[in-house]
Amino acid sequence: MVNWAYAAQGGGAEASPMWTFVVPMIFMVAIFYFLLIRPQQRKAKEHKQMLDNLKRGDRVVTAGGLIGEITSISDQTVTIEIADKVRVDVGRPYIAGFAPKK
Repeated sequence: MVNWAYAAQGGGAEASPMWTFVVPMIFMVAIFYFLLIRPQQRKAKEHKQMLDNLKRGDRVVTAGGLIGEITSISDQTVTIEIADKVRVDVGRPYIAGFAPKK
């Protein structure tokens, strides 16, 4: 036996309100911003500031793990002395940070 009142309502499917989709999406975007995007921007800003403050005589570590003292700096490269009379040219963006003094 068919319940005609139920069939006349369109099978019981109800349209959900738009806010049930929008609110969780806004919440997810906010989480991604505060947990992923914002910290990455802050780290990039600190790295750029560190690269701008490099000077001759600083002891640095490269992204490849080489540790040495800066002997000369240009706009794009940094020359690092990693041992006595052993100098390596490294791209400026590949300087990972400062190394501890000996």
